[in-house]
Amino acid sequence: MRKIYRLIKREYLAAVKTKGFIVMLIVAPVMMGGSGLAMALLKDNVDIADKRLIVMDHTGMLVDSLIQAAEKRNASEVYDQESGEKVRPAYLVESVSGISESKLAAARLAWSDSIRNGTIYAFMEIGPAVIQPSRDPAGAYINFHAENSTIDDLRRWSGWPLNDNLRKLRLDEAGISIAAAPDLFNWVNVDGLGLVSVDDTGEIQEAERSNEIEAILVPAIMAMLMFLMMMMGAMPQLNSVMEEKTQRIAEVILGSVTPFQFMMGKVLGGLAVALTGSLVYVIGGAIYIQRMGWERYLPYETLPWFFVFMILNIFMLGSLLAALGSICNDARDAQNLTFPAILPAMLPMFIFVPVIEHPMSTFAQWASLIPPFTPMLMTVRLATPQSIPAWHPWAGLAGVLALTLFIVWAGGRLFRSGILMQGATLSFKNIAKWTLRG
Repeated sequence: MRKIYRLIKREYLAAVKTKGFIVMLIVAPVMMGGSGLAMALLKDNVDIADKRLIVMDHTGMLVDSLIQAAEKRNASEVYDQESGEKVRPAYLVESVSGISESKLAAARLAWSDSIRNGTIYAFMEIGPAVIQPSRDPAGAYINFHAENSTIDDLRRWSGWPLNDNLRKLRLDEAGISIAAAPDLFNWVNVDGLGLVSVDDTGEIQEAERSNEIEAILVPAIMAMLMFLMMMMGAMPQLNSVMEEKTQRIAEVILGSVTPFQFMMGKVLGGLAVALTGSLVYVIGGAIYIQRMGWERYLPYETLPWFFVFMILNIFMLGSLLAALGSICNDARDAQNLTFPAILPAMLPMFIFVPVIEHPMSTFAQWASLIPPFTPMLMTVRLATPQSIPAWHPWAGLAGVLALTLFIVWAGGRLFRSGILMQGATLSFKNIAKWTLRG
């Protein structure tokens, strides 16, 4: 045990005493959340060039309301009220009419060419039956043409004033005065609330308002932190063992310890590094959240499960990578084995979003019970506001524990066979043979 401790200490200090470890602790979360941070910082950094919109209204009754809405918007939202600086583009809406049916195709082409050369920004065509779509469904359309119309702010903005005016026109045709129904167009949001509960004194507590931080951000952060710890604690094992084998360092170490002790020292050293990093993030994050007054978002009940699953996951993946590193003859072999080895750990990163959205779906339940996926997906499910059956994490834990024990056993046999073997052909047949024979 003392020899294993010395190996753990050696691996741990070799990792945490480097400047690279400190840099990684700082840079990794920035990289993981870089897109969200960039969106927050650049949300006001928009194209402020005026956008000219050509509108061909076949009804002749909607374009004026769009022009008026654009003028009102330009007067109140384009310039900052305090500094007077332009912060948003102005929408310049122009109406065209008198184009015959036979010339429509040519007009659309001409406007498209104008968009391409930058003369106008977009053009819109409002169908003749848009006010009464049930009479002529084919003529009930509003088409917006632009180079990138799918995510265009002007297209999204135009929908509200157009539909607001459509409702008023339909009321007029039905003989209903808008003044007689002043609340007809008032929109009432459906607010999301949690569940009513009882505190320790037996007093009923009102439900709290739900939000995206609790429902999405907390589970997503825990998933990314789990993945980051795997990359920090387990991923280096393959190259580390490969380098020590090819440089003959392993032969010296194996003069004092058994191959299994050597492998356990490497894996436990990586686990210690991951625990250090996770404690830094968890404790630092908790202090920051408390100072910001967001204590309710701290997933206290999920954190013990997070650490249990993380430890088993690093044991499982670290043992596998250390064993595979022992059979590599050079960096090329290590490169060929890296992706297949970490693929089971990467796959949950591609599917954790639907699991967050629907933690009790059949897909989420079964996926979180597949041992290689369990650590991340079960943690994500536990971190969501929705309650999951109490037996799910225990069943997932049993599966992960069984698979971890198997991989540690098989990895130990493979490590013992491969660590001193030089020049052997790397193939799945040899890997299976060495694992079975030990």
